[in-house]
Amino acid sequence: MSHKVYVSGVGMIPFAKPGTSEPYHVMGAKAGRLALDDARIAFDDIEQAYVGYVYGDSTSGQKAVYQLGMTGIPIVNVNNNCSTGSTALFLARQAIASGAADCVLVLGFEQMNAGALGSVFPDRPTPFDAFDAVTDKLVGMPEIPLALRYFGGAGLSHMKKYGTQLETFAKIRSKASRHAANNPLALFKKVVSTEDVMNAPMIWPGVMTRLMACPPTCGAAAAVLVSEKFAKVKGLDTRVYIAAQAMTTDRPQTFDSGDMMQLVGYGMAQEAANKVYKEAGIGPDEIQVVELHDCFAQNELITYEALGLCPEGGAEKFVNDGDNTYGGKVVTNPSGGLLSKGHPLGATGLAQCYELTHQLRGTAQERTVAGARIGLQHNLGLGGACVVTMYRAS
Repeated sequence: MSHKVYVSGVGMIPFAKPGTSEPYHVMGAKAGRLALDDARIAFDDIEQAYVGYVYGDSTSGQKAVYQLGMTGIPIVNVNNNCSTGSTALFLARQAIASGAADCVLVLGFEQMNAGALGSVFPDRPTPFDAFDAVTDKLVGMPEIPLALRYFGGAGLSHMKKYGTQLETFAKIRSKASRHAANNPLALFKKVVSTEDVMNAPMIWPGVMTRLMACPPTCGAAAAVLVSEKFAKVKGLDTRVYIAAQAMTTDRPQTFDSGDMMQLVGYGMAQEAANKVYKEAGIGPDEIQVVELHDCFAQNELITYEALGLCPEGGAEKFVNDGDNTYGGKVVTNPSGGLLSKGHPLGATGLAQCYELTHQLRGTAQERTVAGARIGLQHNLGLGGACVVTMYRAS
């Protein structure tokens, strides 16, 4: 039997630049406390905790959760690259849906260093060996940091296939800034125009400017998931529930297709989304608001197609018609997304959960998508894993 899973509480702290944030356990405890307060429960009600982070020592989750209480509950530390937060959410939802628990805390945090992402353990094989080999073959550019090569290469693939213009990616970044201007928790709230993005320094000539990449960020976010039975007994908030969720990992096509879009998770996202649509009995045309993994403007564009928000090859028209923002077909990343809100890896998936929960409650203030009843979350981690989650208003 699958039990209904409600998001009864969410919490998030303002994201910050590396070197300006509090330590990870302080940020994590603050976000967790906000989620508990939002759910109107005490830590003693929590039966399990799933804690996500990428850059931290083992059992960092315990250090953060212990600031909230030490009740002897299971605490599971989760690391799945940039999809870490939503992977923790996936595990917590399974615990509730299976009946193994009735009240679970999900927490994500990251205390990052400035600059491009890199390996922490250079003395052993990296999980990205196969990814690097394909990238070397398809795009070269070894002097460019790996994440830029991956996602820039995916954008270049779309440009070659469909004639997509660099300006289209700039329009996505500009849209993100307009949305973030209404988000007090976003790192960058300054509105930038399409021209500003195009005139920013080129980090890959003809393929990507600096403003098309998300910044390294520190921060934390959390959610409290509960069963229907527990919510009724405690009188908790049941306005938002998880209607469907799927997690996928790479298939051979990731490496065998000769397509950089596949290498960065297009197939994983498409498969996960299709599973969610089937489970929920709801198609992409019924979704009003989406929080998706825009680590680069290029990835946002190809994800429109992977999620079925527009036809394959139709993303540029989707952007140019304004169908990705307020007044269009579906509002994408009303929070400002990773591009403007920031991307603290372990917290990102839970920050997306925070945003969609408030959107479906109608409590997202100036950025509320009017009448939104169905929201979709897409969180991607190379290496790889993709989690797609559908939320519904009760």
